[in-house]
Amino acid sequence: MIREKVADYVRTIPDFPQKGVMFRDITTVLSDADGLKMAIDEMAKLLDGVEFDVLAGAESRGFIFGTALAYNLHKPLVLIRKKGKLPGETVSQEYSLEYGTASIEMHKDSIKPGQKVVLVDDLVATGGTIEASARLVEKLGGEVVKMIFLLELAGLDGRKILESKGYSVGSVITYPGK
Repeated sequence: MIREKVADYVRTIPDFPQKGVMFRDITTVLSDADGLKMAIDEMAKLLDGVEFDVLAGAESRGFIFGTALAYNLHKPLVLIRKKGKLPGETVSQEYSLEYGTASIEMHKDSIKPGQKVVLVDDLVATGGTIEASARLVEKLGGEVVKMIFLLELAGLDGRKILESKGYSVGSVITYPGK
């Protein structure tokens, strides 16, 4: 079967993790060489004309896409990790979850003041994790010039929330629901 667009590689699993949810599974994109190449190429197109110094990938699927993009675009990649996973001196940012809070961290020396940063992750839903990631970059003196995603769940308004706060958002595939 010839697949013409990245969305053709995404598997939809109904009622996972709970009834009524349409889970968008990217493992089928990653496990197909053509799908992965197409995904990376399309994400790179989202950066056409964007001037930036460094990519920052959010744990954990942002590492996958961020690494490939960093390699292809010959840019450095820094990691945004869950609290307690980085060995050096870190800066942290707490953010809200549906039932509580979480915290993410970056090494204090990963972004230099004035650097222009592109944030990368696989999915934007409510935007909470990526907004916290942006706050980390800003704490270190960097400027977030773009946030890019493979998938967007438009029904959860992440893009609207992020854009209302002044961030530029791009996604390869947009699903209208949740």
